[in-house]
Amino acid sequence: MTETVTKSAHLIELEDNYGAHNYHSIPVVLERGEGVYVWDVEGKRYFDFLAAYSAVNQGHCHPRIINALTTQAQKLTLTSRAFYNSVLGEYEKYITSYFGYDKVLPMNTGVEGGETAIKLARRWAYDVKGVKENQAKLVFANGNFWGRTLAAISASNDLSSYKGFGPFLPGYELVNYNDLNALENAIKDPNTAAFMVEPIQGEAGVIVPDEGYLKGVRALCTKYNVLFIADEVQTGLARTGKMLACDHEDVKPDILVLGKALSGGTIPVSAVLANNEVMLTIKPGEHGSTYGGNPLACAVAMEALKVLKDEKLAENAEALGIIFRAEMTKLQAECDLITHVRGKGLFNAIVIKEKNGKTAWDVCVKFAEQGLLAKPTHGDIIRFAPPLVITKEQLMECVAIIRKVILTFE
Repeated sequence: MTETVTKSAHLIELEDNYGAHNYHSIPVVLERGEGVYVWDVEGKRYFDFLAAYSAVNQGHCHPRIINALTTQAQKLTLTSRAFYNSVLGEYEKYITSYFGYDKVLPMNTGVEGGETAIKLARRWAYDVKGVKENQAKLVFANGNFWGRTLAAISASNDLSSYKGFGPFLPGYELVNYNDLNALENAIKDPNTAAFMVEPIQGEAGVIVPDEGYLKGVRALCTKYNVLFIADEVQTGLARTGKMLACDHEDVKPDILVLGKALSGGTIPVSAVLANNEVMLTIKPGEHGSTYGGNPLACAVAMEALKVLKDEKLAENAEALGIIFRAEMTKLQAECDLITHVRGKGLFNAIVIKEKNGKTAWDVCVKFAEQGLLAKPTHGDIIRFAPPLVITKEQLMECVAIIRKVILTFE
């Protein structure tokens, strides 16, 4: 066995021996990243076509974001919200102006953002809408994924997420995604506090709803005095060709949840935005986080948001996404391995038909061998979500790799 193989094998073995077995990873050990590229411990370079589930929209180790991180880290990293800090107010003003809301509640992870949103919705239902205590209902879409806390898996209809972890949180109802009739029937209930939905379902396999769905959601929520919560943790921040996926239909949710690329992939940062009627229902001591709103996170998030606009990453995602889907559609016509191509911006997926015992996992392993990293979801779906700094030339190089690998399975 060569020394090269031994290094990767040793590191994989360490994780296997001493870490929880809650991930099934592609057997590549990464140690460095820059832009659209990552390198493994042996020095092999790969195109990153997962971008840490869209946390690295601005590219790996973006110099401006890293500079903001290191500069602030040398001054002050954490005070907790027991005291004021010199960066939080500036950040709060910046992000609320950026997205057009009165207030922001800063948290750390995407799932914490989701939990915060549903707490806000319940409190609003009791204090503003007049729902009786402990009677508030929250509605979610089948196929949703917003994390793996008990609150999140209580909203899931995916066995792998919830099986063996009950009992679950009460007060939840699920309806079919992309079905406005089902949504209306559910939220007619006067106890409904909110409908929480991903504008495009990510973990489900980049499921894009019909045009007009989000407008319909907005109209129904307004009609029945129900809060529209948009989970834009994965679809937001330029990924789909607009700053927010909701922007494709010019709709504004009552509560907006952001995370992942809010820090450019450097540290956990999430944010929940809403107007005063919703946000001010929570009083001191009723919600918070030791690290939420820390000065390091605030400095990083402001720079990460500035990079998105300055480098026109939404526009790049829109233009290159059209090219990528056209290339995948051409490839689909050349083979019978790909059954569907779908997506928006640089948030795309292909559905792989199992062939000769080979699955989407096997395809992704071959991608890695050829220098491109992607990961299957739900067994037969491969998501393609490269950093948004990718160029057309780099994209076409990746298309060639994908084409080469797919055709070897024919």
